[in-house]
Amino acid sequence: MIKNTPFTEKHLALGAKMAPFAGYNMPISYSSITDEHAAVRNDVGIFDVSHMGEFILKGEQALDLIQRVTSNDAAKLTNGQAQYSCLPNNEGGIVDDLIVYCVEENNVYMLVVNASNIEKDWNWISSFNTNKVEMHNISPKTCLLAIQGPNATKLLQPLTEMDISNLKYYTFVKGIFAGVENVLVSATGYTGAGGVEIYFEDSNNAADIIWDKMMELSIKPIGLGARDTLRLEMGYCLYGNDIDDTTSPLEAGLGWITKFNKEFNGRLLMEVQKIHGVTRRLVGFEMIDRGIPRHDYLIKDIGGNTIGKVTSGTQIPGLGKAVGLGYVSTSFAPVGSTIYIDIRNTLVKAIVAKTPFL
Repeated sequence: MIKNTPFTEKHLALGAKMAPFAGYNMPISYSSITDEHAAVRNDVGIFDVSHMGEFILKGEQALDLIQRVTSNDAAKLTNGQAQYSCLPNNEGGIVDDLIVYCVEENNVYMLVVNASNIEKDWNWISSFNTNKVEMHNISPKTCLLAIQGPNATKLLQPLTEMDISNLKYYTFVKGIFAGVENVLVSATGYTGAGGVEIYFEDSNNAADIIWDKMMELSIKPIGLGARDTLRLEMGYCLYGNDIDDTTSPLEAGLGWITKFNKEFNGRLLMEVQKIHGVTRRLVGFEMIDRGIPRHDYLIKDIGGNTIGKVTSGTQIPGLGKAVGLGYVSTSFAPVGSTIYIDIRNTLVKAIVAKTPFL
């Protein structure tokens, strides 16, 4: 059965185009993806991302459990810091990517996971919980709004005494926001445009209060369509497209979140990859000839030999060109390499490019 977020009726009232996503009825766009993309890049926009999953891990062994199941080094985190990481599987692939929030050092942590992987991740982490760490899935009662754009914190600062204007990237604060208590405000956006994400429990009409306050500030609502073009413009990975159970962090360019100074599940396999190198890499590319790259389109060389596959691709609003991400044989991974996207049996020229594409 399709689920709704606490803001579904708000989206419908605003005339949003809705569609199922990760089991939820979600807004894809309100006006147009082009307008919404530009609003976030140049001003400010608000996303309902309450479909995401949140787990609380508590107790003396909580950090040990996180260290065992994640690739990054969570021991570096102090109160108010967050960290991008992933859950490696037993074959060197990725169960999910996630953000680890240190609420209380060595005692309380929040893990934020992808909506489509909530049950999968919960079961995976639980399978390593031999020390009976206290775990709570707070996803059903947690609201998450992302207010993104260069003007986001300037607009929001008057709503709270917390200093959100000077939040460093991947840090967070917790307090009263728009009159609602226990709101967690973090600088961990998925657009590359600045701004914050706010987490709060859907109680005492909190969802209505905060959403209505955002609308009073004339913040433009943004759908998942523009969220995808914004993240792709930055070269950010989307789980299920660019990373999954068959892709390793090293292949995906996520070696920076893979720390070998600690023990974690899948470490030995990744150490082998680090020593011997990988045979394919995730790269960004720009279309030279006209054509839109789509997920699963084959990537070929000039001779028509398959060298990889597109994982994400689209025409980016305002950029004036189509771009994509995809895995290619390592020899074609250097920036400037010429590749060809097989679009309906026609080889369309592209070039490997640095990300972000901005």
